[in-house]
Amino acid sequence: MAQGKFSDNIIQLRCADCKHVNYTTHKNRKTVERKLEYKRYCSWCKKHTIHKESKK
Repeated sequence: MAQGKFSDNIIQLRCADCKHVNYTTHKNRKTVERKLEYKRYCSWCKKHTIHKESKK
C-alpha cells in the first residue's frame, strides 16, 4: 500500500510550559537540521507559548 508523501517526516510540537502535544507538522529532514520551534496558542495554558519539536 502506498504511503503519503510526508508520512515519515511528521513531527509533533509540544508546549514548553505544560508539555502537552497540541500540533503536528512535517519538515524536510534533508534541509532542516535543527529542531523546529514555533510560538503557538496552547489551549491548556490558554496563552501563546513556545512549542518545540518532540519525538513521536
